Amino acid sequence: MPVRSRGERQEHRHRHWAIRGTGSFLPEKRVSSEDLSRALGLAPAWIERRTGIRHRHVASADQAASDLAAAAALRALEAGGLEPRDIGLIVVGTSTPDELGPSTACRVQALLGAPNAAAFDVAAACSGFVYGLQAALGWLTLQRGSSPYALVIGVEVYSRFLDEHDRATSALFGDGAAAAVVGPVPAPYGIGPVTLGSDGSRAGDVLIPAGGSRLPAGPATLASRGHTIHMDATAVRDFITEILPRLVEEATRDAGLKPADLALVVPHQPNPRLVTSLADRAGLEPGQMVIAGHEVGNIGAASLPYALDRAVRTRGIAPGELVLLAGFGAGLTWGHTLITWPPA
Repeated sequence: MPVRSRGERQEHRHRHWAIRGTGSFLPEKRVSSEDLSRALGLAPAWIERRTGIRHRHVASADQAASDLAAAAALRALEAGGLEPRDIGLIVVGTSTPDELGPSTACRVQALLGAPNAAAFDVAAACSGFVYGLQAALGWLTLQRGSSPYALVIGVEVYSRFLDEHDRATSALFGDGAAAAVVGPVPAPYGIGPVTLGSDGSRAGDVLIPAGGSRLPAGPATLASRGHTIHMDATAVRDFITEILPRLVEEATRDAGLKPADLALVVPHQPNPRLVTSLADRAGLEPGQMVIAGHEVGNIGAASLPYALDRAVRTRGIAPGELVLLAGFGAGLTWGHTLITWPPA
């Protein structure tokens, strides 16, 4: 491995980094909210009226999180004009890993055939993509090696962790994956500082209580459905209502901007109808918000990068446009970053 001079290392640390390609993947099976409402004993339009979700996708029996993540990553690599061997780091954000260990990122590395990549997971629930970006930026700035590219992936297979009788969770969650390649760009383009936060005192608002070291799997946890998602819907709704406007205000204030200066705001969207309704409170026009959850539901750590990929592939993002990523989720966790979008 070549040894960099001090000047080369300093130059590397002062590079700008941005998203160079995006991709997403959804399982083939799609379940409509109308059919799900009937299965839950509700009026056909009940779920869509309250959430805005029309469909969600469900992984097949032979698809794990790593399979969805690798498929999304290949599409991101193609969009960035790269091969798996070009990647130096793979970070996977997920709450539904293939297994408790090893990391799902290592499974993805093997599926991709990315021999030069280090790989690890981040466990920040629906904020996982923003947390993963921060990890990737730190690695890219300080890494030793020749590769200046990292893959950041969000993926969930929530269908394996749902109580089919609990309409509060069954109505919202779906399966899917999305990925982004992060690489070097010239100034003034790039990802701005990433700001992260958490409040562990509210970890019980939404969680999968069993299966870890506190409540290992056993007959009692299976009988109590402890391996499914438990959610305080009112507490989560209040958190979303407070945190999204706050993230927009903090990000624009810190950058010396106004919300109107943002070309796009890409939020996590556990409930598309609720998130859309917060645009005015955040000082935004509805057209500034990228909402894609109508067709996929809440896909957790994949929700934000999926919406970003849809924006890239449908609307397009022009060089120099300001794009705010705003993630939030269980933990509680949250984070935001502002991107000056680079040329293709």
